[in-house]
Formats: sequence, structure tokens, C-alpha cells
Amino acid sequence: MHTIGLVVYPNFQSMNLAVASVFEYANLLSGEKVYDFRLVSEGGGPVMTSQTFSVNTDRLRDSTYDTLIVAGDNNCTLPAASLLDYIRNSPSQSRRVAAVCTGAFVLAAAGLLDGKRATTHWFHAQSFRKQYPEVQLDEDRIFVVDGQIWTSAGMTAGVDLALAILEKDLGLEIAREVARKLVVYQRRGGGQSQFSALLELDAKSDRVQMALAHAKENLSSDLSVESLAEVANLSPRQFSRVFRAETGQSPAKAIERLRVEAARLMMETTRHPIEVIARESGFGDRERMRQAFLRAFGQPPQAIQRNSGGALQHA
Repeated sequence: MHTIGLVVYPNFQSMNLAVASVFEYANLLSGEKVYDFRLVSEGGGPVMTSQTFSVNTDRLRDSTYDTLIVAGDNNCTLPAASLLDYIRNSPSQSRRVAAVCTGAFVLAAAGLLDGKRATTHWFHAQSFRKQYPEVQLDEDRIFVVDGQIWTSAGMTAGVDLALAILEKDLGLEIAREVARKLVVYQRRGGGQSQFSALLELDAKSDRVQMALAHAKENLSSDLSVESLAEVANLSPRQFSRVFRAETGQSPAKAIERLRVEAARLMMETTRHPIEVIARESGFGDRERMRQAFLRAFGQPPQAIQRNSGGALQHA
């Protein structure tokens, strides 16, 4: 049985508690207790969250943990020095030491991230770099694994981290099952960006949102202005005008951004040949995709794949 300890301290962000559900459902779907999940703090007893309700905890030092996960807070405030000392020594006792969101600041302060790759919430990335320049921070990642140290981006990315731990322990299929049970739309890989083209487009009306959702689900289909306007129940001229007013760009440019985002994710998480990625992301051929990548990133798909450590064929 795997023992998981989620370390909390006063004013931790309550969203961190969501990781518990991943391990709870792993037990339910396995039909046995494969995970012993414990909420722990330095002294045990009630611990106040940032939302002013308290949770009951066990005393951290009363047990050892296969995986120790450190919660984050809203203000990157470090816990007591005695707790930092415990965390500093935790890799000698635990197989994995992880942090959710700004919990990465705690691991860094304990010296566990020196010379390692890590991530944290994008909003705090600049501050993190100034405080811990010896850490190889990649704020454009959902989660990062470097040896026995795991870190995740903000808030819901903790669920992605927990699902990745589950997959590592028990396999891909049960991780997918748990994701479905939690109604997690897509079990995101660590290489996925924290940023979303859909969020950045920031459509206001239901019609434009519906057209964009349709586009994201059908990237390899015809996504002409005419077809999107039909989804939005507008004339092509009306749709183009409303779309540009809400998003600040043309439908064609927005669709290219969605396709680039999908193609990059496939490059970073699969070994598909570039022709397959170009086809499935809706570019049709590798040259069109190459030109889109140059516009978006200033470099071709081959460079993106090389930097992510994947195995894409030459672009």
C-alpha cells in the first residue's frame, strides 16, 4: 500500500485538498485500499485554510510516507523553520517529494530544487526566479518531474500531478478511469502549457464560445468562417464581425492558434510522425504546420520537439 502525506500549514490554499480525491477514487475503483492518504501538519490538529475554515490533521512526524506532497498558499509564505528542516530531509525517507502550486517555494527554500527542473504557478514565476535563481524553472508546464522531486503549476494542476503519480504507481488505465470519475475533461500531460488559447481568446457571448468549443473538438474538420458561423447560428459576415469584436482577431487566426496548441501538445506527449500530427491537428500538411509554428514560436516543429525531449521525425 502507498502512503501519501499532504503537508499543510496555516493559511494554505484549500484547493490543494483536491488531490485527495484522486487517491480516494483509486481505492474505490481498485476495490481495495491501495492508497493510505493522510492530511498532515507539523503539530497535528486543526489547521486553518486561507478561506478561514479549519481541517483536522495528523502529526507529520508520527509516520513515514511513500509520497510527501507539500501544499501551497496564496502569498508564497514559508512555513516554520522546523517544518522546512523536516522537508529538507524528506527525500531520504520518501520515494517522492512533491509540491502543488506555490508549494514549490517551500521545496526551494528547503534546498530540494537546487539545480533541478521545476514549475509553479505562472503568476509567481518572476518572483520565484529572483529568489531561487539556481532552480531551472519552467512556468509553462502543468507539472515537472526531476528524479524523485515533482512540482505542479497552480490550483487544478495539482489534480494532474496526482493523476500522474497514480499512473506511475498503478498504470495508465486506472488513471484514465479516475479522471473520468472526477469529470476531468482531459488527463493532461506534464508537457502541456499552463496557458490555454481558449482562455486567452476570452470570448464573451455564448455563440462565439460555442463556435470555439466546436472548433477545438473538430480541429481536423472544415473550420471555415461559413462552417463556424453555422454553428453560431449567424451569417458569415455577422460571425466574423462579432468574433473579431470579442477576441480581437479573425476566426482564421484563432483557429490557427488552437491547431498550433493541439499540435504542440501532441509533439510533447506522443511519438506520432509529423505528418500524422499535421493531419490530426487540422493543418493538412507539414509545410502549413511549419509556417504556423514559425509565426507562433519563431521556430519550426522540429525545434519544439527537440526541446521537449520527444521523438518526432525531422521537420
